[in-house]
Amino acid sequence: MARMLRVNFRPNISEELANTLRDMIFGGQLADGARINEVHLSARLGVSRTPLREALATLVAEEALVSVPRRGFFVRELTKKEFEDLYAIRSLLEPPALRLSGFPSKDSFARLERINEKMRATDNTKDRTTLDQQWHLQLISNCENQVLIDLITLFMRRFRRYGLAFARERKVIAAANREHIKIINALKHRDMAAASDWLRRNLTSNKAPILEWLEQRTPSEDKK
Repeated sequence: MARMLRVNFRPNISEELANTLRDMIFGGQLADGARINEVHLSARLGVSRTPLREALATLVAEEALVSVPRRGFFVRELTKKEFEDLYAIRSLLEPPALRLSGFPSKDSFARLERINEKMRATDNTKDRTTLDQQWHLQLISNCENQVLIDLITLFMRRFRRYGLAFARERKVIAAANREHIKIINALKHRDMAAASDWLRRNLTSNKAPILEWLEQRTPSEDKK
């Protein structure tokens, strides 16, 4: 009998379930191509079928899962092609959002610094990933273009399956922390051009750990 996972959910249970499923895909608990057994999975996670189905629908929209009529949900393969595409697009979306957001308030600067320090201090991979996403969303929190914010949020969620590999590496997180500080300092000096440039660097650096992880989990005959 499968061991029930102990998962602590906040009020938006379907969103938390979606995060849990992304983590399970990353960890190989839900393997590439595997069919989702909703009955077994709901029992394993200790939740009802309704929020689980909502979470599965969210992952279908993110293309983490594939829904096949009359057959159910299947885990979509993690690929270098998808990773490269996601990696490139975030760097195109977030700098314009930062410019539209403008210079942060004193309180916002304080939140950015607190989040960055928590990210530096924690050894928990999942927490690092979550804190990094929180930091980036705080950075652009004053952007009034909701369509742009929604796109960035969608790509963050879709990227999370890969970002967990990024967050395993302490030296990579240290580099990200330093880049975050460069962005904060540029904004404090009212230099939006420098802040945008550092943000772009932050979003396009340190690809190697994720590519290496993808190589390790991909059968040799498929490494093309």
